[in-house]
Amino acid sequence: MRLGGRLAAAIEVLDDIEKRHRPAADALKDWGLSHRFAGAGDRAAIGNIVYDALRRRRSAAWLFGADTSRALGFGALILEWGETPASLGAALAGDRFAPEALSAGERAGIAARDLADAPDAVRADCPDWCVPHLMEAFGDDWVAETAALAGRPPLDLRVNPLRAARTKVIEELAGTGAAATALAPFGIRIPPIEGAGRHPNVQAEPAFQKGWFEVQDEGSQIAAELAGATADMQVLDFCAGAGGKTLALSAAMDNRGQIFAHDSEKARLAPIFDRLRRAESRNVQVVARPAELASLAGGMDLVVIDAPCTGAGTWRRRPDAKWRLSPRQLETRVAEQAAILDAARAYVKPGGRLCYITCSVFAEENARQVAAFLGRHRDFAPADHAALWQSRFPGRADAVRIAPGLGIALGPLHTGTDGFFFAALDRRG
Repeated sequence: MRLGGRLAAAIEVLDDIEKRHRPAADALKDWGLSHRFAGAGDRAAIGNIVYDALRRRRSAAWLFGADTSRALGFGALILEWGETPASLGAALAGDRFAPEALSAGERAGIAARDLADAPDAVRADCPDWCVPHLMEAFGDDWVAETAALAGRPPLDLRVNPLRAARTKVIEELAGTGAAATALAPFGIRIPPIEGAGRHPNVQAEPAFQKGWFEVQDEGSQIAAELAGATADMQVLDFCAGAGGKTLALSAAMDNRGQIFAHDSEKARLAPIFDRLRRAESRNVQVVARPAELASLAGGMDLVVIDAPCTGAGTWRRRPDAKWRLSPRQLETRVAEQAAILDAARAYVKPGGRLCYITCSVFAEENARQVAAFLGRHRDFAPADHAALWQSRFPGRADAVRIAPGLGIALGPLHTGTDGFFFAALDRRG
């Protein structure tokens, strides 16, 4: 399939997403099922165009003066693939599957517009309603910080030190571009793909099947490292989900101590059992029943909350979610987080620590959420986050934002990760 056919398919998928208000992954899957002739390379290229179009939706629409699937598809190729109106004209010529070539009016409009002159929200590629929230989170840097959330993400892996060394895993992944991450001590990064490329299927690697590594963003790995789990601790992973941070904590504890993995939604825990077996994590007990959880009250050295959130820090990976998010959904998440924090505090023993983590960049879910919790519960106090960061990642204060007394913010612009927030709250002894 030539570029024209791939572009036409991407525009078709974008139409489906817009008309049916559905996730991009579902629309792409359905397109693949109805076009079984398309090879893996074609499907990957089409997906790249779709995701680039969603990441750069505001920019592409501004460039074309129209928020249509056609404008987004062509805009993705111009903004992210290095194409020009002239190169696209040459690539689409003679391709009977290609969409209609750019008109003289479209070419003139593109030539007359410079993104450097576009409104801030356009250059940031974000919804207008998010602007005040992003300004609060990032201050004067909000445009650059938010624009960094519209780039293509890398593929990050976390080496399981219970099973392998990082150098060994990098050797196993030779040819993929894999290299040690800048901050996470057990992280490996495969760079973002370019053009029609695709990341390797690392889960098909023998090293993955043997439990040598897991797929996990470096930001998530950093949050687990900051939690500071040690071998003598009793730990509760209160929102364990599929177990990504549970596995990281287990490895940090060298399979000693005890981790209790819990999630209020039992279905979310389903993948954790296979992952624990593959990783040979033996100090984890999955706790699903309320009666079992109640017995842990007041006895945990460390309680980790990987809280449900808007996912505003993951827009690089889930750009369609950026446009589906609403103020009401943010309000709902903030209320859920407050309730979870209030419930989880009961499991922290005096002198213990509560760690609150989100993959959001919104202050309402992060620093303001922590401040509200501390206002409600005077028996908790924030850790010295600057000192905590320095103890784990010495000399790299440039990589994060420290909210005084409230937490640590990670993001793609400075940390090179998804957007994450981490706060350590100590219960007075």
